[in-house]
Amino acid sequence: MMEKMGFDLHFINLIPATVKTVRYKIIHGGHELGPIIPERGIRQGDPLSPYLFLICAEGFSSLIRKFERDGKLKGCKVANGAQVISHMLFANDSYVYCRANEREALNVL
Repeated sequence: MMEKMGFDLHFINLIPATVKTVRYKIIHGGHELGPIIPERGIRQGDPLSPYLFLICAEGFSSLIRKFERDGKLKGCKVANGAQVISHMLFANDSYVYCRANEREALNVL
């Protein structure tokens, strides 16, 4: 997604390095467990987190719009004359709206 948005390849390659360089140790009852090295995800409170969310949300929105153009998903109207809503994305929630049938549910998956 970052490549399609025009980010430099060197910068794109730095992103996984920021995630994989963290190490955790847990101390409980005088015993140490670790190091725990996460293989994916980002540290809680990381300042990059909101920006990475926006980049991922842009990619996800693009996929949903493509499914709409291809007739695989149809959003929902909340009132007569209102625009069709196919998805809403928040900090840690993603809502995808479609018709209540098996074909569209499978397309969402």
